Amino acid sequence: MNRRKFLTFSVFAGAGAMVAPQTVAASVNGKKDEKTIPVRVLGRTGLKIPVLSMGVMRADNPAVVRAAYHAGITFFDTAHGYQNGRNEEMLGAFFKDKDRSTFTIATKVKANLRSVNFETEYEDALNLSLRRLQMDSVDIFYTHAIENTGEVNDPRLVETLKKFKSEGKIKYIGFSTHANKPAQIDEAIATGIYDVCLISYNFTLGILPELNEAIQRGVDAGIGFVAMKTMAGGIEDANGNKKVDGAACLRWVWQNPNITTAIPGFTSFDLLDNCLEAAYSPELKKADVEYLAGLRNNELLYCRNCEKCISDCSKHLPIPSIMRAYMYNYGYKYPSLSKDTLVELALSGKECSGCTSCSVKCPSGFNVADRIAAITPIVNVPSSFLT
Repeated sequence: MNRRKFLTFSVFAGAGAMVAPQTVAASVNGKKDEKTIPVRVLGRTGLKIPVLSMGVMRADNPAVVRAAYHAGITFFDTAHGYQNGRNEEMLGAFFKDKDRSTFTIATKVKANLRSVNFETEYEDALNLSLRRLQMDSVDIFYTHAIENTGEVNDPRLVETLKKFKSEGKIKYIGFSTHANKPAQIDEAIATGIYDVCLISYNFTLGILPELNEAIQRGVDAGIGFVAMKTMAGGIEDANGNKKVDGAACLRWVWQNPNITTAIPGFTSFDLLDNCLEAAYSPELKKADVEYLAGLRNNELLYCRNCEKCISDCSKHLPIPSIMRAYMYNYGYKYPSLSKDTLVELALSGKECSGCTSCSVKCPSGFNVADRIAAITPIVNVPSSFLT
């Protein structure tokens, strides 16, 4: 969407602000555009959400949020740590005067279960997020980036989340995860408190049959599913020379009726336009299938979290998380999040020192040693130098 097209779009989008955001703005010729975004129900929450939502993580331009909202996108996903809180503040400023029934907000806070003061710290973080968002409650509250089943069912976490819900600070409980997804979904079912799971889900995953079966069990238990990392890093090649066709990736995700919505992290009007193209025509096309099949053997930026690398590595490094940090920096152009991810792993930037050769054989074809060397030194870069 170029500037002239966006300015024309904005005129009609402004007029559309007076109607429900599910109603798509008028077309540029002044006649009503009948294109709409399909809606699905998010599990037992009963929330009716368009299949296309917005992951706001990297967005720092409220005009993009405004364009998405007026185009019919009603679900916005943020987190306590995104842009050091500025992301939540931006959403709070944008939505403060909007009808609360016209949008759904999700935020996330990581749980430091090793802390003796976990309960107090977690509540303080949620309260701060609510103040930034200028809201009394959020629709969905995720425990951010859970790695194993022991966190899903941790008694302290479970009781704290139930307390938040009983106090009305959160409406629905969820967790987000990149790893061990089938096992974590089954544990969420057994634990019984989780309404929503936010999972990485895209065409490159090697465990799709197993994962889809787990998702079906979750849906049968009333859990709703939201998809992230749908574009597998967003870059067709490891050098970042060409962007992935997001529309094809999204249509692939939506072929699974158990995925309620996807939250691509578009940051520009062009990327939003590409996502809307998919949402207005969500059926998977033959050209999409052929295009994605041609990408499967490429060295993309997305790590599939198969975890084979951990056992291969003589130092048993958390390589999937390091690869995620690599993607944040070289694919998303978000170095501060890359550093935050590595700092949480307590890495020094010299993890591979002493190794004369790398024993890891990545199924995705990543040169793991080169990628570790290219990203871990960022932990020693002052945060004030990063964006």
